[in-house]
Amino acid sequence: MTAKMDKVQLKLYNTLSRNKEAFQPLEEGNVRMYVCGPTVYDTAHIGNARPAVVFDTLFRLLRHVYGPEHVTYVRNITDVDDKINQRAAERGISIRELTDETTAIYHADMDALGVMRPTIEPRATDHIDDMLDMIGTLIEKGHAYAAEGHVLFAVDSMADYGQLSGRSVEDMIAGARVEVAPYKRNPMDFVLWKPSKEGEPSWDSPWGAGRPGWHIECSAMSEKHLGERFDIHGGGIDLTFPHHENEIAQSRCAHGNEAMANIWMHNGFVQVEGEKMSKSLGNFITAHDLIEQWPGEAIRLALMTTHYAKPFNWTQDGVREAKKVLDQWYAVTVDVDPSQVDADILAALADDLNTPKAIARLHALRSAALQGDKAAAASLKASLQQLFGLLMQDPKAWEIWRPAGAAHVDDAAIQALVDARLEARNSKDFAKSDELRDQLAVMGVVLKDRKNAETGAFETSWSLES
Repeated sequence: MTAKMDKVQLKLYNTLSRNKEAFQPLEEGNVRMYVCGPTVYDTAHIGNARPAVVFDTLFRLLRHVYGPEHVTYVRNITDVDDKINQRAAERGISIRELTDETTAIYHADMDALGVMRPTIEPRATDHIDDMLDMIGTLIEKGHAYAAEGHVLFAVDSMADYGQLSGRSVEDMIAGARVEVAPYKRNPMDFVLWKPSKEGEPSWDSPWGAGRPGWHIECSAMSEKHLGERFDIHGGGIDLTFPHHENEIAQSRCAHGNEAMANIWMHNGFVQVEGEKMSKSLGNFITAHDLIEQWPGEAIRLALMTTHYAKPFNWTQDGVREAKKVLDQWYAVTVDVDPSQVDADILAALADDLNTPKAIARLHALRSAALQGDKAAAASLKASLQQLFGLLMQDPKAWEIWRPAGAAHVDDAAIQALVDARLEARNSKDFAKSDELRDQLAVMGVVLKDRKNAETGAFETSWSLES
């Protein structure tokens, strides 16, 4: 352990206990965290990016407090799933080709957001034997049963099933889309193994050729790499039920433990401009597309402006403001020692990742730096780099960044948008004016407005960011 551990007490909100708890690793010198990773059938959307950034921030904090060599972070890749099968068939490519391609895109996108690679990144298809072993154990202990080529977990066999979501089995049946099947003993029983259809991935098992259910994957992979019981399990709030509830059931019943993970953490939902993100509403935003429009660090900072456990509203104004703030922080020049992390920022993050409070302190440090306080400037940069994963680029590279394709835009097309925006502004259609301004900003266009002294109308000139 590092000496820092004695000075910083982490407190984390535990979904399971409904309380903020002092964090103490189960095993001294060995902090273990598991987070549910992507199902690699398509590029990650902004809702997928949020947990990646949230738990990367926690990973950085744990590494700072306990020492990098004392923290193991496992984030899985789900590469066997109905959506994967369907997408591969639609594209006419193999499942492996699809999952390898999508995984590579996910890595590139998360790299752009400053998300460090986890210590271990297991693929579900590499752990089929581990899943089969756990399923066999559950059957032996009376917690699962085979029926018509399926193996199902017997929810009735676990007296306290439902603790994480805090709902009774009756409530869960009423609120969930439960698959009705004649081979189920209880409507809530969930699949551990199922027969594969023609063309789907298939593995041999004692119960017939087939493939695993979704929930067993994470139980098997977390046990393989972190042990039967570990410190922290994270993911989006949407995974609380049924995925995480069922993980707990499988793991506890297989191992006879009181807990699977000591602390369960969940980040809140993501909206887009105040609405639920949906392809039907036309507001479905992928991280891949955003990274072409904005620097990855600006997207990362925007995601950190709201406490991780609260709902987050993604807006163009929010990411634009984050970009401006980073411009200001990058302008602070000073030599940095990693040990100069600010104590108040560290304390804010140690209090259940209170990023808004930490960001307020960062603004205060910048103000002090502008007054010539070199210690504040050093603390600002050290804190951003060590704990926030920001200011990781060369300042010159940051300064010349432009949106993808900005160097190849057509001048006439830009002028047409500028003229339309100017017309909207002069006619006081401010909503349209703002919309066009945003479109031009994404293209890397800098606008300069001035008022004509004779006519009183606004005139606009423009240039590309350099």
